Amino acid sequence: MGLLQERYKKYREPQKFMDAGVYCYFREITGKQGTEVLMDGRKVLMFGSNAYTGLTGDPRVEAAAKKAIDQYGTGCAGSRFLNGTLDIHVKLEKELAEFEHKDDALCFSTGFTVNSGVISVVCGRADYIICDDRDHASIVDGRRLSFATCLKYKHNDMADLEEQLKKCRPEAIKLIVVDGVFSMEGDLANLPEIVRLKKKYNASILVDEAHGLGVFGKEGRGVCDHFGVTDDVDLIMGTFSKSLASIGGFIAGDKDTINYLRHTCRTYIFSASNTPAATAAAMEALHIIRREPERMEKLWRVTNYALTRFREEGFEIGETESPIIPLYVRDVDKTFVVTKMAFDAGVFINPVIPPACAPQDTLVRFALMATHTEEQVERGVQALKKVFVEQGIIK
Repeated sequence: MGLLQERYKKYREPQKFMDAGVYCYFREITGKQGTEVLMDGRKVLMFGSNAYTGLTGDPRVEAAAKKAIDQYGTGCAGSRFLNGTLDIHVKLEKELAEFEHKDDALCFSTGFTVNSGVISVVCGRADYIICDDRDHASIVDGRRLSFATCLKYKHNDMADLEEQLKKCRPEAIKLIVVDGVFSMEGDLANLPEIVRLKKKYNASILVDEAHGLGVFGKEGRGVCDHFGVTDDVDLIMGTFSKSLASIGGFIAGDKDTINYLRHTCRTYIFSASNTPAATAAAMEALHIIRREPERMEKLWRVTNYALTRFREEGFEIGETESPIIPLYVRDVDKTFVVTKMAFDAGVFINPVIPPACAPQDTLVRFALMATHTEEQVERGVQALKKVFVEQGIIK
């Protein structure tokens, strides 16, 4: 056995939870994503999905994907840079740029590669990247790959952000990168204050709208639109794998920055282009979101109902302002136990443990879709209350 194998033979952390019978990752779903999913031969309430608009099983999205396969085949066999650009890629980019009120946009094969590629290349050695300390892992990897100086500020602490900006040379590019909606805690970035500091220190801003698109703003444009600061945000990133019921991502901005990224971003020019089916599905989902504002209205009705009910039952849910509801456990082992007990009771939720959060902030993540009903939410609340009380987490 080689040194590599010897090192990872010692990695047994997952096995500890497997042996305890509470391991809850890679659970197999045997049907379509929806408010209920088929698992282990039974239906389970799905509160672990990012499909906020509930479009993953929509027949119109499915039909668009099937039509694209019939016309273009199953793949592009190359990168966008070379032989992998289809007319529907270009059409979707134009629609996304218009949707986000920007000059231009680029579509990537995954949301992760948007952040890891764009952030790593848009700032150089003499520049600065400044991140919230709870930014998504893709943002963290992007700044790690960059030659720029990387600074962090405490979560949503605007005084600390200003302290970091003061450390930067005035003449250097200073890119503030932040999640619009924080994916584990469900709270929002303080974009109005970030914009004020941007102007004061001549900085730039990139906002990750992965969990804001389809949820906030006019026609679901995101948190930038929700706060009315779109024109002051330099780059807007979004994903297709959540509200747009597909897989992929995009970056939107001014024409010159997008032109630079189109010819230098390694995760764009050295990755195979997004499949025809995924591209067409995302485009149709975008059309539906814009045509059906009642979908977002329904999402907010069921979200507000859930927020009220969890608070009434004594759950600790933090500062969430979104369909992402963190139910704090504050104990790693109990977080796994709670997840397993909930699943046994017919409720699928996600455990959140380090490195996705601090050890003292472990939680289970309860997320909503526009297609959930209040009755389904109530079943979830009651099942989780029983589990949390049994575990001594709430009274």
